[in-house]
Amino acid sequence: MTREPRPNGEPNCKAEVKVACALGNQACRQGLSVLFDRLPLLLEDLAVSHGDGSFRKRLAQLAKLDLLILDDFGMATLNAHGRNDLLEVIEQRCGARSTLITSQLPVDRRHDFLSGGNPTVADAILDRLVSGSHRIDLKGESMRKLKVRGKENAAAS
Repeated sequence: MTREPRPNGEPNCKAEVKVACALGNQACRQGLSVLFDRLPLLLEDLAVSHGDGSFRKRLAQLAKLDLLILDDFGMATLNAHGRNDLLEVIEQRCGARSTLITSQLPVDRRHDFLSGGNPTVADAILDRLVSGSHRIDLKGESMRKLKVRGKENAAAS
């Protein structure tokens, strides 16, 4: 899911997160396993798992989830290890399990974000993400702006 421009507000003010959470909630109600995580935090956890020797176990856990929701795709710079870890996660899930990505990053900038000097890795990640995917573009003003405007109007009354 994408939204342009991005509201720099609280996580609960982002429409794409609300949609992702609603889809995740519905999947849970149907008995499916779901994990919601911010991509920067997931990649940080995976980096730690390399150090303590649990990377393959963590990767297997992520591969078994029916739905993995990754929020804030494109918000933090990826290093080479993060790119490779993301590729491993996506590769393990590709064609077998659902992955939902929320992002403020315009589609035309995603390859640059993922490449970091290695366009082959970016191609591999995007190829796996785009294959069989559905894209939801959210339009309109940010919910944060609308909320602020509503408070201003209430105060003026």
